[in-house]
Amino acid sequence: MTIYLPPLDDNKPEHFPPISSALDDPDGLLAIGGDLSPRRLASAYHQGIFPWFGVDEPILWWSPSERAVIHPTRFSPQKSLRKFVRKNGYRVSINHRFDDVIQHCALIRGEDMVWITPEMRSAYKALHRQGSAHSVEVWQGDELVGGLYGVSVGAMFCGESMFSLKPNASKTALWFFCEHFRRHGGLWVDCQMMTEHLASMGAQAISRDAFLTELEALKKVKLDESVYTPQCLGVQDD
Repeated sequence: MTIYLPPLDDNKPEHFPPISSALDDPDGLLAIGGDLSPRRLASAYHQGIFPWFGVDEPILWWSPSERAVIHPTRFSPQKSLRKFVRKNGYRVSINHRFDDVIQHCALIRGEDMVWITPEMRSAYKALHRQGSAHSVEVWQGDELVGGLYGVSVGAMFCGESMFSLKPNASKTALWFFCEHFRRHGGLWVDCQMMTEHLASMGAQAISRDAFLTELEALKKVKLDESVYTPQCLGVQDD
């Protein structure tokens, strides 16, 4: 079966096809080509679109029919995780080591299974320098043992990837970030596509239409800039 995808115009970085034209199979595939400039990336996230492609593949853009999201106001870690973090002395920071976090996320599955390509890493590093992409780091002593990164869109945080080098490190990153994000007025964490790991951490699946409706409202909310200031994160143990 031949699939036709509209190629993106290099001269119109904000322009994407209508979300309604996304394919059913493969689910959510919307467009091909273009570039990964900060301007195009920011525009994509503001429209509910994200890039996902492998090494030696063209840039592919997606908006799946079902979206995995976490509501920070409802996120509650299991007692076992709280106890584990206290026992193992993990501490968490935000925007201290973005480049290292994305590098670990890229290689966590091994050298032969990299989907966060060098091109993507460079693009998100540029977006980080512009203040739109952010990292959360988990430390055990002076060792970086886990973390996550993503893109801020108003009161929504669009998570891209996470990694763990020690038990429960990515769960700790998400827990601390959700608490921090909630305290600063953040309302949704977009996890893109549902997995068993995300479901175990409280992610819920919603329709694309419901996601886009919320995105339209949340992207207009301006959070205090201190939410992404490099800092150590505390946790409210409610």
